[in-house]
Amino acid sequence: MRKVVLVTGASSGIGLALCKRLLANNDELHLCLACRNMGKAEAVRADLLAAQPTAEVSIVQVDVSSLQSVFRAARELKQRFQRLDYVYLNAGIMPNPQLNIKALLSCLFSRKVIHVFSTAEGLLTQQNRITADGLQEVFETNVFGHFILFRELEPLMFHSDHPSQLIWTSSRNAKESNFSLEDYQHSNGQEPYSSSKYATDLLSLALNRKFNQQGLYSSVVCPGTVLTNLTYGILPPFIWTLLLPVIWLLRFFANAFTLTPYNGAEALVWLFHQKPESLDPLTKYMSATTGLGHNYIVPQKMDIDENTAEKFYQSLLELERHMRTTDQKSDNQS
Repeated sequence: MRKVVLVTGASSGIGLALCKRLLANNDELHLCLACRNMGKAEAVRADLLAAQPTAEVSIVQVDVSSLQSVFRAARELKQRFQRLDYVYLNAGIMPNPQLNIKALLSCLFSRKVIHVFSTAEGLLTQQNRITADGLQEVFETNVFGHFILFRELEPLMFHSDHPSQLIWTSSRNAKESNFSLEDYQHSNGQEPYSSSKYATDLLSLALNRKFNQQGLYSSVVCPGTVLTNLTYGILPPFIWTLLLPVIWLLRFFANAFTLTPYNGAEALVWLFHQKPESLDPLTKYMSATTGLGHNYIVPQKMDIDENTAEKFYQSLLELERHMRTTDQKSDNQS
């Protein structure tokens, strides 16, 4: 029986690199691409099948910033599959990232320069917006939409013969200082991306505490500093042209500069081959690359605690109940 792997955000960046690497190592998979843009998804599917003709690759349309889209995709997946073995919750956004010039100049002359460049800590702020569901866009896309998708797909992930894995793409930029239980959507801050990634770490821990005994295991990874369309949008192209030689040089001093999506997907591919019951739920698995381009994994203890994780999980359940009630009222009125 083919193992079924679902990947959100599979049409570009880390998600696309992950799909290529998984099929290159094992073409006996059924890989389901969960993408917002069906045109891109169809093109990616064609390319993957051209490289691995014996693989099975399907597509489901989902926009995790829309609960209606998530519910619709989940219904379709439950009709297609009897089980899911791996679910990679990889889709995410960092809208309109703005570089904090003052913080950049300050770090250039400090001992933390490599750390700041490899994590973007304190360098980037974002402008958030409200979605059609009335939620903060970064929170809904990076956290809540994926949470609802998982909640809908729970029945497909509990099976007695083999454990299932839930794998979240987090970040080194996930900072407790940017997260608050009282404002977990980060409505009042300027670093919603960092907040959302810390929320992801908390949620992963809570899910492990709740579901490990049922054979479901959750992990978080960091792909490192990867040059994608998202990062290229932070600075004008000519600035990147000037910075790239410096960035490649920095890789000899900091393993976080994975730079390419292929390298960034290292931890996600590594987790595919692990026994999930042997993994530490308090550890984030980081993709790392040497200056000469050798990829490896760095496990890092996360700065989170079970009490906060459980409270956040309960907050999400409460929000889920509220959103479902609101949706039902809207359907009844229409």
